[in-house]
Amino acid sequence: MTAQPERWLVLTIRMADPELLPLAAEVLVGRGSWAVQEAEGGVVTYLPEPRDPEAYVAELRDALAEELPSAAAPEVHWRWQANEDWAARWREGLAPRQVTERIVVKPTWTEWEARPGQVVVDIDPQMAFGTGEHATTRGCLRLLNDALRPGDRVLDVGSGSAILAITAAMLGAAEVVAVEYDPDANLNARENLERNEVEDRVRIVEAMADAELVAGLGRFDVVLANILSGIIRPLLPAFRDVLGAAPQGRLIVSGILRAEAPAVMHDAEAVGFRIVRIDEEEEWWSALLCPVA
Repeated sequence: MTAQPERWLVLTIRMADPELLPLAAEVLVGRGSWAVQEAEGGVVTYLPEPRDPEAYVAELRDALAEELPSAAAPEVHWRWQANEDWAARWREGLAPRQVTERIVVKPTWTEWEARPGQVVVDIDPQMAFGTGEHATTRGCLRLLNDALRPGDRVLDVGSGSAILAITAAMLGAAEVVAVEYDPDANLNARENLERNEVEDRVRIVEAMADAELVAGLGRFDVVLANILSGIIRPLLPAFRDVLGAAPQGRLIVSGILRAEAPAVMHDAEAVGFRIVRIDEEEEWWSALLCPVA
């Protein structure tokens, strides 16, 4: 098991406009947060102790200023919390979640009596973003439930805890390539692969996803991208290329705020994708796209 820190840096971001909190959460995830939850009147995350906490918080404030509207003025507060307190608090309220009739995601310490044909994914939520508790993950899983075909070759970009890669393998994918640059997330992901007995079909590539990397991984039947829209949009041409010209290729994108969806759709259509299905939950937008023949 991965070693746990003695204490955690607890960051809380509050904003006058609560509709901007999901964007603040995306900034936290993009800067290495393992999990973000809505609490204390804002969004809260727990991080291993940085070498220089004050410098880290200052850099976070700069990143928020770049991503949020100039008038947003987020409040950033931080404090310390002992590991045992964090672990107990994080587990409170977490329970198995049935995302579709076929897909169930459950924390490792809970039980679920599976019906015939159900896929039950065991995920340890301590070490990476992606537990089924976030609307973007659920949107991807709902779209994947109907889109994946047995024998598919799947690419998961920004795989985090590997929840999507694991689900794809358990739904019948022959091979899944999971790309994630965060080594801490990948430690957790490898544990999750072994726990769900899919390590023989899921390969983790520890690297930052860019067009060159994606192109070098070969052809795929399905591409999953539950990441920031600002990362998805430049990668759309590469996704189109690795899916090939056949209309059977499928791209699932998520991590996109509804306000960002028109720009994503515009860029997707410009490189030869068509929208097949849209999934919306709360302020989040996910979509299944296919190449135009």
